Amino acid sequence: MRTAVEKPRKQIYSNYTEEDFEVWKLLYEKQMHNLTGKVVDEFTAGIELLDFKSSEIPNFEKINEKLITLTGWSIKTVPNLAEVDLFFEQLSKRRFTSTCWLRSMEEFDYLEEPDMFHDVFAHVPMLCNKKYTDFFYKIGELATSLNDQEAIKMLQRLYWYTIEFGVLQDQNDIKIYGAGIISSVGEINNVYSKTAQIKPFNIEEVLHTPFEIDKVQPRYFSITSFDELVEAFEQIEKHFKTYLNA
Repeated sequence: MRTAVEKPRKQIYSNYTEEDFEVWKLLYEKQMHNLTGKVVDEFTAGIELLDFKSSEIPNFEKINEKLITLTGWSIKTVPNLAEVDLFFEQLSKRRFTSTCWLRSMEEFDYLEEPDMFHDVFAHVPMLCNKKYTDFFYKIGELATSLNDQEAIKMLQRLYWYTIEFGVLQDQNDIKIYGAGIISSVGEINNVYSKTAQIKPFNIEEVLHTPFEIDKVQPRYFSITSFDELVEAFEQIEKHFKTYLNA
């Protein structure tokens, strides 16, 4: 199994195997089909701008060239899920930490930790959008100014309920923008089920709502536009003012 070997610390494109290309192709085609009519236009635009396709594993150097031009962002390769401090530090530098290894065919339907399909397919297209990345950057910038662990936990919840599991609702039309939903068939189906609770985005509630990482989410918070996320940061900074002055 892939989890038994050391994960690469940088992308060496020539090291990808036939199985890697087949895994990417099958995952890509499966999720693009599942996302039809359910994902925000900004994600689809990012897929096109970065020229993602099922037949080709994304090349980080080419992605970075395009992202830097579009929004000033880039990918920072890490072997495993980045520690919280490192993750937020990199966000404050407009860098998104991503693995460069792919799950094996044996792990196709279930993986305990994020691989590059989650990191790159689900997250990176949204990094083409300026409003989204402005919000993302502000999370990292604020996190690096905090020393209080409870405050960091609250920021993790903000990240969780937006970047990972956020949805956008315009009147009665629900669209997905969170990467944790984009990369998961179970989460996609859950969002559109009758059991999922979709609540309007509320800063105080988001910051104080715990989450579990190993279960399908029981609730999601919906924004009406990405302007709402950017504009919310004034309220977010006011909330953390006490911690900043501590």
